Amino acid sequence: MRSKSTIPKKKGKSSFSKIIAWLHLWPSIVSGIILVFVCLTGTIIVYCDEIFDYTAGESKYVEVPQNHKYATYDEIVNGVKIYNPEIKVSEYVFFKDPKRSIRMRAFIPKERKLIMLYMNPYTAEIIKQDNTIHFFFVMAHLHSSLLAGKIGGWIVAISTIVFVISTITGLVLWWPKKWTKTTRKASFTIKWKAKFKRFNYDLHNVYGFYSMLLCLVLSITGLMIFFNPFMNFTIKVSGGDLSHLEKSLPKADSTKVSKDLVPFAYKVLDKEFPDKKMVRIWESANRKNGAYLFTSGKVGLKSIENADISIFDRYTGEKINVNEKLIKHESVENVVWQLHMGQWFGQIGKLSTFLAGIVATSLPITGFLIWWGRRKKKPKTV
Repeated sequence: MRSKSTIPKKKGKSSFSKIIAWLHLWPSIVSGIILVFVCLTGTIIVYCDEIFDYTAGESKYVEVPQNHKYATYDEIVNGVKIYNPEIKVSEYVFFKDPKRSIRMRAFIPKERKLIMLYMNPYTAEIIKQDNTIHFFFVMAHLHSSLLAGKIGGWIVAISTIVFVISTITGLVLWWPKKWTKTTRKASFTIKWKAKFKRFNYDLHNVYGFYSMLLCLVLSITGLMIFFNPFMNFTIKVSGGDLSHLEKSLPKADSTKVSKDLVPFAYKVLDKEFPDKKMVRIWESANRKNGAYLFTSGKVGLKSIENADISIFDRYTGEKINVNEKLIKHESVENVVWQLHMGQWFGQIGKLSTFLAGIVATSLPITGFLIWWGRRKKKPKTV
């Protein structure tokens, strides 16, 4: 019989393992509620563009007159004033399909409400005011700043950094010490018929692994959007100029007469990029610049899929070519927003982002339940 002194001692966790476990657990416990809230509101936003299309209903389409003559920009502006002089339009979206109405993002200052307007492109009559976008406007601000300004933004940013740390340390903890048939099965599959503790552990462990890459992408792009130096670094590394494209354009000149912007919008769709179905122009840029800046592609709430830029001198109608580095700047920012909003690779990107958002929302909850279940675990007796 061995003496007690000859019995080998069981090796405890290494200092590295303890640090990883602490970094994975405690910061997440502290910021857990914020993380759940941020992930949930972000997940809700993913399908906003599809919901806008659904709630627009029949107002998306109009009858095409025989003369096929589009309303001018002045007629469009006047049409909005007739409908409601308080409305301030921020974005116009024109469609290649002649049956499609003009979509306008607008704001009512007195009501502090964001709305979507649908206008007949031939008569300049408002077909419908859709208030659905205001819900997503609120969700977006809850997601980015908890509706608490800069302080809320910093709380969200710090919580996001915690989430990034938790994701990386989670991968370290997930990684089996030895790859065997048993460890592979435990690491990649869920025991659906197991008891709640094991089932909850599998949800956290397995789904956390599968969604890890997308969770990191969503978190890092969110940090890029919040931290300007991070975004600027990304733009610079990608070969872009740190100046915004709009700053390089000529300023508006009140002594000159502008050409109607509507023909230019359809020129972009018909001749510049005939494969594109819609084109956007911001009203704020339209007021300040001596040029019309159009972005064609699939226009979403915060980004444009397959985006291309076209610029025309608003007084001469000539096309303006700008430094490619300025275009790269806009492209990088747009891609960051695409990745953050799930607007990449069509519906596959949307679904992947939505599912990753659901998992990300659940991770602080399942992780807390794991910790709570182990909290009262009795020490083993020899």
